[in-house]
Amino acid sequence: MRLALALLLLVAVAAFHLLSPFRSLAEAWRIDPALGQALLVELRLPRTLLALGYGATLGISGAALQALFANPLASPDITGSSSGAAMGAVLGSYWLGIASPLLLALCGALGAGLALALLVALAGRRSDKVRLLLAGLAVSLAAGAATSLLLALAPSPFAFYDSFEWLMGSFTDRSLGQAAAALIPAAIACGLLLRRSRALDLMALGDDVLASLGHRPRRIGNEIVGLSAIAVGACVSVCGAIGFVGLIAPVMARRMVRGHPGRAIAPAGLIGALLLMLADLATRNVNLDHAIPVGVLTTLIGTPIFIAILLSMRGRMAS
Repeated sequence: MRLALALLLLVAVAAFHLLSPFRSLAEAWRIDPALGQALLVELRLPRTLLALGYGATLGISGAALQALFANPLASPDITGSSSGAAMGAVLGSYWLGIASPLLLALCGALGAGLALALLVALAGRRSDKVRLLLAGLAVSLAAGAATSLLLALAPSPFAFYDSFEWLMGSFTDRSLGQAAAALIPAAIACGLLLRRSRALDLMALGDDVLASLGHRPRRIGNEIVGLSAIAVGACVSVCGAIGFVGLIAPVMARRMVRGHPGRAIAPAGLIGALLLMLADLATRNVNLDHAIPVGVLTTLIGTPIFIAILLSMRGRMAS
């Protein structure tokens, strides 16, 4: 019942996101129906699709990573996969001269995969929360520094200026082709992650139980890492890194399914899509002289929640 209500709410918010602000759309349609159609299809539809799909991707991949690492802090931004994807996209765009959105999505996926592989090498799959947090922080800092260095040494002197809005996370001025390049690989990867929700529930009981039921824990772990890298990397290559949605959505979803990590994957996708669309609506409707990148808003909102999760974990460990 809760899942059905969340789905209905998501459809309503998506429709509102597509049509808002109504006045400018109605005015464009009154002046010229072709202009109104172009505004709706070429500008607003890609933005709505990316906000919806990227949010769902962050929620699903975040829930899968949290189930894999058995750790509520494991999310695409905390584990460094978002930073690694940004590094891969910058390398492909400014150094390899890649302009194809699909190839840039591949570069982002490779960067995210490298970051997650490094995290597993540093912390291990069943590491304690502190070790995972420190390893993720190290990977994120290293990938962020590498991205800055690549931009500073890029052949284009305007690399920093051109990529600023993208690095902060934005859906502005994206095309349907870019949306397809990001969302088609992400949708395939997320669909495969959803198929592994039962195995991730069993993984919470231990690798021995999982193996006794015919699954291969190591193989499943590698699949989760690889699929999460593809999903997140493809979206980051088009929209930039957006933080904390992949952390918050799974935490909220687990409360809906009574703590089952595998069952939380689908609700986390719905919640992530809803959160990111609401954040983008807020940035579009705030009357300021300059637009606020949606990634800045999610970070401002997510940081206190992240601190609250850390404090609650410290309280549980102390008790």
